Amino acid sequence: MGSHLKLAKRAMDTEMPVMVQIQQLIRGAKNAVSLAQGVVHWQPPKQALDKVKELVWEPSISRYGADEGMPELREALVKKVARGKQVMQIFGYGYCRGKSDWLEKTLSETKPTPKLVTVVNPGNPSGTYIPEPLLKRISDICREAGSWLVVDNTYEYFMYDDLKHSCVEGNHIVNIFSFSKAYGMMGWRVGYIAYPSEVEGFGTQLLKVQDNIPICASILSQHLALCSLEMGPEWVVERVKGLVKNREIVLEALSPLGKQSVKGGEGAIYLWAKLPDKYVNDSEIVHWLAHRHGVVVIPGSACGCPGNLRISFGGLLEDDCKAAAERLRRGLEELVKDGMVN
Repeated sequence: MGSHLKLAKRAMDTEMPVMVQIQQLIRGAKNAVSLAQGVVHWQPPKQALDKVKELVWEPSISRYGADEGMPELREALVKKVARGKQVMQIFGYGYCRGKSDWLEKTLSETKPTPKLVTVVNPGNPSGTYIPEPLLKRISDICREAGSWLVVDNTYEYFMYDDLKHSCVEGNHIVNIFSFSKAYGMMGWRVGYIAYPSEVEGFGTQLLKVQDNIPICASILSQHLALCSLEMGPEWVVERVKGLVKNREIVLEALSPLGKQSVKGGEGAIYLWAKLPDKYVNDSEIVHWLAHRHGVVVIPGSACGCPGNLRISFGGLLEDDCKAAAERLRRGLEELVKDGMVN
């Protein structure tokens, strides 16, 4: 007897997340290596891991914690954010396109006015960097339009070529941060929000969201975050320096596409490459690279920009990155010269 129950149309119409598709692709392609997922190759600080290892028998570790996060972690984060000259409240959380003229035109002409603008700095998927004057200009445009500005600072420590990351603050600005990439804590799922304390009731509304989704971040994860934070940003910066060579290696691998076709790499762990014009179906190229050349990248169409590729240089040690990049270079050379030869 067949079931009369139906799945929600909204769920059915939602496309499978790109990273689920990519993981399936990696499993299906023989001995493929990944330059796809946005991860780093290092683990959390050993000293921090050693400390939390001793906590697993503590009864409080297995219980629910405060939705807003451990008080001692929040206190440490307030100090960390204050060093960045921001006056905000901290809320523990479990888990633009174009230039300013485009944004100003969009916010002024779109009715009703968009309620929220979000930017990632440095960028994902592009790896580009928003300098402080432009970031402040974006902030001003949002304030004048009456729109919130949410800034994702996940890659705040991932800056190259002497560029400096900066934050902006204001009653209309929410800053988001994460431990995932900086401290190699991707699987521990800890991040936090810095929000304007002057906005009455903001934290209360965040608590409602938090309690109805993850309830609270893992207590053990929060302890690891606190212990990692004690290592200081220098611990992260030292490891980020090691990614400069990876960036150079992958840049060289992308050279068959032409220098003007490659953007990004100013920050974060990504490079953004435009395919030759005839290759609009970038997903097809990604599958071809995986199965013929054994290297996996992200299709630009998954980021709303078909005809491009996103390449991550953060997840592999240098020698492994060289091997993966060599596969990518051979694949792109063949693509440009002969097309997709099966």
